[in-house]
Amino acid sequence: MADSAGSHRETLSTKTMPANVDRETIDRLGEELEKKPAADVLTWALDRFGDRLVICTSFGLEGIVILDLVHSLGRKVQVRTLDTGRLPSATYELIQRCEEHFGIAVESFSPEPDRLRTMVREHGINLFYKSLGLRQLCCRVRKVEPLERALFGKDAWISGLRRDQSTSRNKVRKVGIDEVHPGRVKICPLADWTADQVWMRIRDKALPYNRLHDAGFSSIGCEPCTRPQTIEGDERSGRWWWETDSVKECGIHTDSNFETASKLI
Repeated sequence: MADSAGSHRETLSTKTMPANVDRETIDRLGEELEKKPAADVLTWALDRFGDRLVICTSFGLEGIVILDLVHSLGRKVQVRTLDTGRLPSATYELIQRCEEHFGIAVESFSPEPDRLRTMVREHGINLFYKSLGLRQLCCRVRKVEPLERALFGKDAWISGLRRDQSTSRNKVRKVGIDEVHPGRVKICPLADWTADQVWMRIRDKALPYNRLHDAGFSSIGCEPCTRPQTIEGDERSGRWWWETDSVKECGIHTDSNFETASKLI
């Protein structure tokens, strides 16, 4: 994995969107693309955005399927991931296997060292168990801020969100303006896929996947914050299992409640 340093930020407002990220146009095209299969959505994105497009993936099952679809189309696109510093060893192993399987180079974005040191010094290495605000702070430092750097200079990004993963994701669109990262288009080609469809593609194509899935993990994040699925039908129930809030998100896909967390350091 290549490693990217620096602390670049890009805070484009909707008033300064690039020419090919016009809200009205994207909304119209998004409606049309809702009816299209994943491969067609990806082809549209690759044609429209070119090198201003990036895949950001944590190498969950959906990310693997997206990589395979792009590979099957004979296309190339930059692939970036977030190395939080707390990932399971199985995830690192999977990234290397995917690089070999798909013939890609994955670019890794890590937390800013000074921010990380300050957070750990003030709140401890396992601060996320203490309160929701501190958990959100940890996610901001280890995931949200690195993603901002990973998206720097890009007009659009591809994500593996599906509507049936959780109630907080049931309105995900295949193509739309990213309200969390203004000025960009967010593309979720598998939005209408089911877990069974994802697994079928993985098995039919003999694709690499995280070995933790075989141990009951349906959604895999940082090692101390992830357990096997705890509630039937809720793929994200093993994430931050000690929290009573039903919204299991890190802040990458929703910015609710994260303003308070950002002020803790």
